[in-house]
Amino acid sequence: MIPFDLIRRPLITEKTNIQKESYNQITFEVDRNANRVEIKRAIQDIFNVKVASVKTMQVKGKTKQRGRIIGKRRDWKKAIVKLMPGERIDFFDGV
Repeated sequence: MIPFDLIRRPLITEKTNIQKESYNQITFEVDRNANRVEIKRAIQDIFNVKVASVKTMQVKGKTKQRGRIIGKRRDWKKAIVKLMPGERIDFFDGV
């Protein structure tokens, strides 16, 4: 698979910023069928960094209600990528 198809987007939240600063971990939304080895290769190819480990988890979509209409958000997969010491990925360099 093409690396850009596996990695959907980085997750930028308060918690992931703390993980990035404290533990050198970056969190991504990834394709639901991707495994850890494919995710590791994709991150290394896209960002030219060395990856120490990858943790993945399936996130279940929440059920939401708006009046009488009940819907469900989509399920998705999250990957927490730990980088080797000294490696960095900066998303907002020019901002």
